[in-house]
Amino acid sequence: MPEHIPRLRRPSPSTTTEPTLTSYHTPHLPGLEHGRLPDAPGTGPDDTIELPAVDALDWPALTAALDAEGVAVTPPLLSPGACEEIRALFDRDDMFRSTVDMSRHRFGSGRYRYFAAPLPPVVTALRRRLYPPLARIANQWAERVGRPRFPQTHAELAAACAAAGQLRPTPLLLRYGPGDYNCLHQDVYGELTFPLQVAVMLDRPDVDFTGGESVFVEQRPRAQSRPVVKRPGQGQGLIFAVHDRPVPSARGWSRFMLRHGVSAVHDGQRHVLGVIFHDAP
Repeated sequence: MPEHIPRLRRPSPSTTTEPTLTSYHTPHLPGLEHGRLPDAPGTGPDDTIELPAVDALDWPALTAALDAEGVAVTPPLLSPGACEEIRALFDRDDMFRSTVDMSRHRFGSGRYRYFAAPLPPVVTALRRRLYPPLARIANQWAERVGRPRFPQTHAELAAACAAAGQLRPTPLLLRYGPGDYNCLHQDVYGELTFPLQVAVMLDRPDVDFTGGESVFVEQRPRAQSRPVVKRPGQGQGLIFAVHDRPVPSARGWSRFMLRHGVSAVHDGQRHVLGVIFHDAP
């Protein structure tokens, strides 16, 4: 597999251009080599948010699943009540900086909205508390394929994004109705890309909606692509590779590219909270 892997990039939500193919690489994080970073934009307080399920996650098991498939399903991270509160934010225009109609951009069908800064406290809390163990996994992956390491805290990553000119928050809320779906894609917004992200299911499959499975397709060198389908329950998180993951090969490690999407919703509404850790230009 070539070092620079083509991928379908989701364009900035502030533009109306269609997806384009480009190459991907992880640069050295701006400013980290000098020991000083600018302040990151405000992300909102999280001091009052309790996330005991996040603190209790079995990270060795999740790491093994990510190494095996590039995708891992967590136990419920949020309570039904918390899911309902986040879901209700979708209709509040003051909470978002941008809204994307997927059909307009030929991404699929449905809508998603990017949160404005400061982020809701629960989103900030998920970002800050999920990041450190995910950074350990990311750095294991980086070591295998010779990529730069990531900082230990999300505050440092956000500051590195700011130094790279990536100032706009990327966490988003997605809504799908009957017939809506999401084409295969990758959430790469800038040169500085953290390699893992989390999607939290906010509705009850087979109760609030039917269909709408999470679909992942892994492109393997000199082999046919492999599909993976997951059906997380309400509050559960899907952790998955943003772009690619390292896989053992005869010559050491190869990179398997991963894209994700959503199959068509048959009826009802499906809401998902997307927790992306790097910010956008």
